[in-house]
Amino acid sequence: MKEINNDTWYIGKVAISGKAVLAPMAGVSDIAYRLLAKEQGAALVCTEMVSAMGIKYENEHTKELLYMEEVEHPVSMQIFGSDPEAIALAAKVVERAGADIVDINMGCPVKKVVSSGDGSALMKTPDLAARVAEAAVKAVKVPVTVKMRLGWDEESKNVLDFAKRIESVGVAAVAVHGRTREQMYMGQADWSYIKAVKEALTIPVLGNGDVIDARSAKAMLTETGCDAVLIGRGAQGNPWIFNEVNQYLRTGTVLSKPSALERLQMLRRHFELLCHYKGVGLGVREIRTHAGWYIKGLPEAAKWRNQINTLHTKESFLAVLDRYEAELTTAM
Repeated sequence: MKEINNDTWYIGKVAISGKAVLAPMAGVSDIAYRLLAKEQGAALVCTEMVSAMGIKYENEHTKELLYMEEVEHPVSMQIFGSDPEAIALAAKVVERAGADIVDINMGCPVKKVVSSGDGSALMKTPDLAARVAEAAVKAVKVPVTVKMRLGWDEESKNVLDFAKRIESVGVAAVAVHGRTREQMYMGQADWSYIKAVKEALTIPVLGNGDVIDARSAKAMLTETGCDAVLIGRGAQGNPWIFNEVNQYLRTGTVLSKPSALERLQMLRRHFELLCHYKGVGLGVREIRTHAGWYIKGLPEAAKWRNQINTLHTKESFLAVLDRYEAELTTAM
């Protein structure tokens, strides 16, 4: 297996130090989780996708999604939409908010997104997709990137031509998820298309799909030649994955997985960050999903997850964590 160069690479003029990148995920890659990922060595963090129309009409929730901390940089902020004018406006707003990179989502498979012609639906309209990307490129000084899938379905895997078209309008990098929209997140990601895109383009290509640990990260980098791996579901409840990938690429050492107590301590920290940035009410509601990921596979996880899902206050959540930690400590 060939050695992977873990040195600095560039998206436009933005320096990226490392190969492990946090993927944009709705409900996951908010500021609380981005800070944890950054601490664990994520080379680049990407925000949850923000609606271009939401920005255009100054939706309050959309404004909250634009907030970032100085320590997060470099930050890629993802927008979505299929109207070139709205995308251009959104790109400008995102640039003013401090984003180092503007990313356009052309890969989201969710029904409510594609039903409006957005996300991966743009892969069915490559002319429009190119106009959308070009509008953003012309609107801002920071680099613009595009995230895409292999195509709409098995019969229309057009990612190679699509990526070339996107590159031709001045996009600085692309990310390719190795599944079609029809596949959603089922089946196995086909990395061969990522390899083909990398070989055909001159701009950086990020590979996405089925990177769940350090070994799979290196395998994707080796098999596809991509410039970095975009880690999504593999990072859910697992911010340590970025450090694990970095260490493995640098030294060949596979780090041991975090202990049960370390997982609960990170869950506690994640919760405190959510409460700090989003308020206690929203923090308590949102931590439930994350908690399920953090404690998956731990002793009596189902029992404790059920308890967490019924909680409504910060004090009750912390009390449950205290009891769970005490029980785990006693069992050790």
